Amino acid sequence: MSREPCGSADDGCDGDCGDCADGGGDGHRPSIFTDERASVARRDYAKLLATVGGLTAVGSLAAPLAGLTRVFERSYTGPVYSDGIYLVDGEGNRIDESALAEGEKTTVFPEPRPGIEKAPTLLVRHPEDAYGGETRMEFTIGGYAAYSKVCTHAGCMVSNEEGETLVCPCHFGKFDPTAGARVVGGPPPRALPQLPITLSSEGYLMATGDFEATVGPGGG
Repeated sequence: MSREPCGSADDGCDGDCGDCADGGGDGHRPSIFTDERASVARRDYAKLLATVGGLTAVGSLAAPLAGLTRVFERSYTGPVYSDGIYLVDGEGNRIDESALAEGEKTTVFPEPRPGIEKAPTLLVRHPEDAYGGETRMEFTIGGYAAYSKVCTHAGCMVSNEEGETLVCPCHFGKFDPTAGARVVGGPPPRALPQLPITLSSEGYLMATGDFEATVGPGGG
């Protein structure tokens, strides 16, 4: 906030007010904004503002990051999927063959049953001839492939993408879904486990077994 000099017409002062040095006239009290001490004070104040601003920025970044770094934890030790378990969306609806167009992806879950609340799974769809590398083709159907959404590095959710590459937002692990979700960047030690899937007689996607490897960090 700025201050008008004493005697300014804008503040109605005639130069003889009590705020003017020596009762008015040419007398002038040094402003705190003009002497050397004021310069130091301004610098300190600027540093304070920068610090507070930095802390605010860190806080604003920490909030979404905390959500991103929630790891997959479950006390249930049985299989996540098994033969005949349907893939469903977040509202429990079964996934049919027309759910995705080529190049799209979504998050699905095993149909709820005792011991299983959520087991996030990435469902992707690409032209069948786009798959190669480490993809288990016998685990795919109609251009669909399914992988665990839990990063094999620190257990974060692989929720971002760069083009067709799957990206974990925590430490920027990158996985190629057309090559068996093999690691193509960052610190993850291994690919995302693939889930064997097929179509039921009613046209819904379902598992034919469990993930091929341990979900999340650890395993091999």
